[in-house]
Amino acid sequence: MQKIALLFLLAGGLTACNNEVKSVTGTGPDSVEKNKADVLAKNMDTAVSPAQDFFLYANGGWIKANPIPADQGSWGIGNLVIEENLSRLRSISEKAAASQAAQGTNQQKIGDYWAVAMDSAKVEQAGLKPLQPYLDKINAITDVNSLVATSAELKNIGSSTLFADFVAQDDKNSDLMSYKLWQGGLGLPEREYYFKNDSPTKNIRQQYLHYITQILTYSGEDSTKAAKEAGDILALETKLAQSSRKLEDLRDPYRNYNKMAIADLPKLSGNVDWRKFLSVTGVKNVDSVIVGQPEFFKTLNAVLKSTPIDVWKSELKFNLLSDFSGSLPDQYGQASFNFNKLFSGAKERRPRWKRVIGAMEASMGEMLGQLYVKEYFSETAKKRYADMVEAIRTALHHRIGQLTWMSDSTKQKAFVKLAAMKKKVGYPDKWKDFSAMQIGRESFVQNSINANLWWHNYNMNKLGKPVDRDEWDMTPQTYNAYYNPSNNEIVLPAGIFTVPGYRDEELDDATVYGYGGASTIGHEITHGFDDEGRQFDEKGNLKSWWTKKDEEEFKKRADVMVKQFNGYEPLPGYHINGKATLGENIADLGGILLGIEAFKTTEQYKKGEKLKGYTPMQRYFLGYSLGWLGQIRDEQLRNRLLTDVHAPAKYRVNGPFADVDEFYTTFNIQPGTPMFRPDSVRVRIW
Repeated sequence: MQKIALLFLLAGGLTACNNEVKSVTGTGPDSVEKNKADVLAKNMDTAVSPAQDFFLYANGGWIKANPIPADQGSWGIGNLVIEENLSRLRSISEKAAASQAAQGTNQQKIGDYWAVAMDSAKVEQAGLKPLQPYLDKINAITDVNSLVATSAELKNIGSSTLFADFVAQDDKNSDLMSYKLWQGGLGLPEREYYFKNDSPTKNIRQQYLHYITQILTYSGEDSTKAAKEAGDILALETKLAQSSRKLEDLRDPYRNYNKMAIADLPKLSGNVDWRKFLSVTGVKNVDSVIVGQPEFFKTLNAVLKSTPIDVWKSELKFNLLSDFSGSLPDQYGQASFNFNKLFSGAKERRPRWKRVIGAMEASMGEMLGQLYVKEYFSETAKKRYADMVEAIRTALHHRIGQLTWMSDSTKQKAFVKLAAMKKKVGYPDKWKDFSAMQIGRESFVQNSINANLWWHNYNMNKLGKPVDRDEWDMTPQTYNAYYNPSNNEIVLPAGIFTVPGYRDEELDDATVYGYGGASTIGHEITHGFDDEGRQFDEKGNLKSWWTKKDEEEFKKRADVMVKQFNGYEPLPGYHINGKATLGENIADLGGILLGIEAFKTTEQYKKGEKLKGYTPMQRYFLGYSLGWLGQIRDEQLRNRLLTDVHAPAKYRVNGPFADVDEFYTTFNIQPGTPMFRPDSVRVRIW
């Protein structure tokens, strides 16, 4: 099903940078051990010219020596960090399970969750019994009203049908928590999967029918009946997909902000008993709602009436079983894997312990994080990166001041926003209170339900209360980072500060400023000034602070980048979506430029001495490329091109580098080579 986490990123405006795994700052080139392979040189393929394909020049040696494991759809530096963190979290969980922790403590909950989830025999013996009360509720549906009420109850436990709803800051008043409605109801990852007619997409739709049939048959239905229901479900979802906005259209914060009185919801979708739905989901203390895509809810209103109730019941049942497939008997999980490998390209399932850690991360990631940071992230590292943020912030202040296309009045407001941008580094100063989350050794499914209920109630309880601007939307161990426009903040979890196999002090400044300064810190700060982030003011409100002329100048320059990335074709017939990826591409380019300016203030750059045969600036570009080291299977690449707002890793290196003047002088890039872009068409924004 469509994941709520993704919807939060889209609707809430959080710009997360997937697969980013960065290092902690080093103390300079003298700190690199003389008997240890250089973190940059060992990955290179010097048979490839940097003017031909810089990504392969920087990373090709590692790619040749490290084929993608059978249980992975991609493999790179991000995966190495994940593997390291999985082992750390496993150790934490096993220790908790073996301890005699007091009831109600985080250690007890982690230990019980781990123990019962790892007990595969118990899961097999329980079968569908833990879900039977909800299956009975679905069977008892007789009309649209009972359908909507049951759907609301299933949403509370983590199985979403019909549409998405959640709580987030009001885009135009960031001090208020608002109730939001968003398009949803699709079992395939993105609307285009319902309409593209190339062979891979047609096969995915066919395999989706097979997957639905399998799941319903495993639950006890006749296979012929299940196949008929699968066809009905696909037809139903296709109708909803027709009124779902495209990926690039979800990036327009104004178009996706349609505020109305809750009392007026029946005018939008009169067939939904909104009073009952809101009561079941716990929506209270608000009198308004922000609707992302009104046309979707109008279509849903019609489809609710035109679709037979039995089809809706099949949809709810399939969604419930699919959403909990990972905690049900193995045949459900195996069927889910077999279908989803069409998007990942993985050949084998991950071992059970890794799947369980993944489930724990989703259920109690911050709870694990409290134990994680005690063992694996120091206060010294936290301060180091906080200082680096300020160096990058100073670089952007200087660059804004030097812009020729922006007026002084807009520059002054940009300075105010930049100065107000909050940094969160490593882990929260205040942890969430998980005391009300009920976790025991009854069943894997029940723990998943209880955790989902806790998160649902936690979020709904934010309505009518002050915004907690200290809250984190990622766990400390996450190998990612994000910018939140509603808080005007960058969030840099501890997990992102890792280079596998190297201690912090072994990394020279050039590597660090490329790897951590450019593609994490500079990237996230630039998100505050990308095509979407720039539309929010220093307080996090959706409010224009640009002159009309400056806005036109920005869009003109952004359009150059859209055209550049539209021209890349990673797979035959599959181009990068320049509009959908615009924000990430602007942030990549901005991060590189900010990193260069900050790096030029270091002693390593000023001395200009070569290290391991490379100049400081060459090592800077190689360091940035290290953050995107890896390779990807065609299946996963194809899915990302349709669903992801990030360009593939290779193009996050080659694409922005071709717009950076220092890249040309550093590597002597000449006209007529693939990496060369004429000065007249290079992107010039920040």
